[in-house]
Amino acid sequence: MYVPPTRPGLVVRARLLDRLSSGAAARLTLVSAPPGFGKTTLLAEWVRTATAASRRVSWCSFDAAESDASSFWSYVMASLAAVVPGLDDARRELTAGGAAPSPQAITSLLNELAGAAEEVWLVLDDYHVIEDHDVHDGVRFLLEHLPPWVHVIISTRVDPDLPLSRWRVRGELVEIRAADLRFTREEAADYLQSAPGLELTATDIDALSERTEGWIAALQLAALSLRGREDVSGFIERFAGDDRYIVDYLMDEVLVHQPADVREFLLLTGVLDRLTPGLCDEVTGLGNGAQMLIGLERANMFVVALDDQLTWFRYHHLFADVLRARLLAERPAEMPPLHRRASNWYANQGFTDDAIRHALAAKDYERAGVLIEDALPQARRDRRDATLIGWLRALPAEVVRRNPVLTTLEAWTFLVAGDLDALESRLDHAEALLAGADSASPGAETAELRTLPASIALYRASLAQARGDLAGVMLHARRVLEVAGPDDHFWRGAAAGFLALAAWSQGNVQLALETFTSAVASLHSAGAIVDELNSTALLAEMWTVAGRPGKARALCERALAAADALGLGAARASADLQVELAELDLDAADLTSAEQRLAVAQPLGEREPNSESRYRWFLAAGRLAELRGDHAQAIALLDEAEVRYRPGYYPNVRPIAAMRARVWIAAADFARAEDWAADCGVGVNDEADYLKEYQHLTLVRLLLAKHAGQPDVLDSVVALLGRLEVAAQETGRAGSLVDIRALLAQAQNPGSADEVARSRPGAPGQLGEALTERELDVLRLLDTELTGPEIARRLFVSHNTLRTHTKHIFTKLDVTTRRGAVARARERGLG
Repeated sequence: MYVPPTRPGLVVRARLLDRLSSGAAARLTLVSAPPGFGKTTLLAEWVRTATAASRRVSWCSFDAAESDASSFWSYVMASLAAVVPGLDDARRELTAGGAAPSPQAITSLLNELAGAAEEVWLVLDDYHVIEDHDVHDGVRFLLEHLPPWVHVIISTRVDPDLPLSRWRVRGELVEIRAADLRFTREEAADYLQSAPGLELTATDIDALSERTEGWIAALQLAALSLRGREDVSGFIERFAGDDRYIVDYLMDEVLVHQPADVREFLLLTGVLDRLTPGLCDEVTGLGNGAQMLIGLERANMFVVALDDQLTWFRYHHLFADVLRARLLAERPAEMPPLHRRASNWYANQGFTDDAIRHALAAKDYERAGVLIEDALPQARRDRRDATLIGWLRALPAEVVRRNPVLTTLEAWTFLVAGDLDALESRLDHAEALLAGADSASPGAETAELRTLPASIALYRASLAQARGDLAGVMLHARRVLEVAGPDDHFWRGAAAGFLALAAWSQGNVQLALETFTSAVASLHSAGAIVDELNSTALLAEMWTVAGRPGKARALCERALAAADALGLGAARASADLQVELAELDLDAADLTSAEQRLAVAQPLGEREPNSESRYRWFLAAGRLAELRGDHAQAIALLDEAEVRYRPGYYPNVRPIAAMRARVWIAAADFARAEDWAADCGVGVNDEADYLKEYQHLTLVRLLLAKHAGQPDVLDSVVALLGRLEVAAQETGRAGSLVDIRALLAQAQNPGSADEVARSRPGAPGQLGEALTERELDVLRLLDTELTGPEIARRLFVSHNTLRTHTKHIFTKLDVTTRRGAVARARERGLG
């Protein structure tokens, strides 16, 4: 385990060490204060006392490079493994896949920590650099389930995104803040009297303590500046002001008194967030990185070692800020070359994110563009959408417009935002660049440029899909397959997906299933695991339409287990799958399970508020409210879904306006439902069209509810349902047939109660008893994968009524099981 070394002049602060140790009785110990208050120094001293007391302490000190979930947990597990044996399984689970870990993976860690023989302390230093919500969620889960002998200490400049107030009220939080960390007069005296080269009077010490208000950074800087001065008292009298001005003044004093070579090294390397000899040599060109870093660390010159091999370091944050400000003021022209050299070093070492960051800081936008092109395939596979958008926004518009790959990437951002006109404009521009109408891309040899024709064609398919242009979808998807290479699995899979969606939009669910299954397999071959899991939710919906809800559920549950194993990096996939499973629960009338799944999906979907899963979450929540009889809430949720809806990947087979009309029908608000019918653009004399099927069936529900006693209306309804039935049969949409036939039975038996139905001639049972019309309806649905509650919902009867019908069927057919009833019915040609 690495712990920052003991510093000269260290003041042992027993009052704070005792406070830290009291964290053994709390869930979390929080050390929160602005920079320069000695947080890390205090923790380092406590760790040494804790280690002496045979406590196992794991220390992690973070910088921006470890701010994403994957890097964070890799660092934490490496540190924990060094002090707690037997964490190998948890370490593999938490660091697998390069994404944020799932709650299950963190649970694995908790289970292994629960077996620790001694107290375990995890110190998370400089936690304020962590901005990734996935990390905060994971740490929150860890803290809420800690074994009683495992403790966490967080040191940070700002309070973390954790439920601190709840833990504070429960007495589960120990806090050390700036007011606690300030040196008392006695502590300031101990520190200054122990500093080498200083001889201060009691008056001098009191003056410094008063002027710095116990701020440790200022006292440390003052001690450095006072070395070798003759007029100590005069120096102390001259400086005043608030903390920031004191630090700036003293930093300047420190820099002025450094040897020329040290000062040069400090200024040139101040642009770096992390320091290592090779990087420093590349940036400064001085070749003295290793010697200088060790010397600075030993001299207590605001250098913090990041590992116990003394390979990586960083400057104290305040010190780094002043170094950069000083260089910018004195030699601003040198800043871009320094960043450019850092970018080159990081790129050569494979640290792509750091390389891009320094290229952007150098304003070397052309190079940044090339690096982004290189990083794009992996970032796309990992679904680092926010990172890609951030990189793109950091580039000037003219740089993006000169580069066909970046222009196409920009087009994708407009697709995400639902701005179809801007999407089309960017695709046109990218094609013009690719054809040589404008300057060529500076990254002419990148893999992204090679596959760019396929990318553009794919986004044109997306555009056509969003506009409801099925012919355009198929045209552009086939174009992708023409220009993509045999090993370009991502593009081939995506193209196959659009062809499947076109088939689905035409109602040909069997062709859609075959094609989309192939598309998902291609995404798997491409390593696009998150996209593969996202697509599984859509594949499950197709299986539901095909009348195979059991198959759909099994697919979703397997994919959800895989998404959970990937962790929060697959949050969108998890949300999509939970919403799809909630829809299946609603079809089965399992409202409790549906509510639970939607509760799990909600925070996952909130990470991407404009994603498909977020819009679909509100649709499912609206259905749940309707089934519970809360029609006002159902309408409100559907209204929210409409606000979030973006035309895109999914065919619009269930328009929100029609869903709202169904709620009004259920609430007997026929006036509003009839207003919808007047505006919806469908009628009872239409031909069958799958994209309008949901609207047609909604219209049928309205007519049956409002005009059940009018024979001419019923005749038109039966004729429409007949056309819809034929179309669904021809294209294998067994799921649609269930709804259509249930409504057809209702139309043919208007006004009948659940238990009363007319007998159909020529439908004898085993003993010569005729099956009633309603019993034949039940018999048809028994020959599907629908559960009992699902069949009851489709027939608009209670579950008890369904059982009565089923019992009569079994008696008349002389069978005792559902399977037997279906087999006997097939023998006799019933239904």
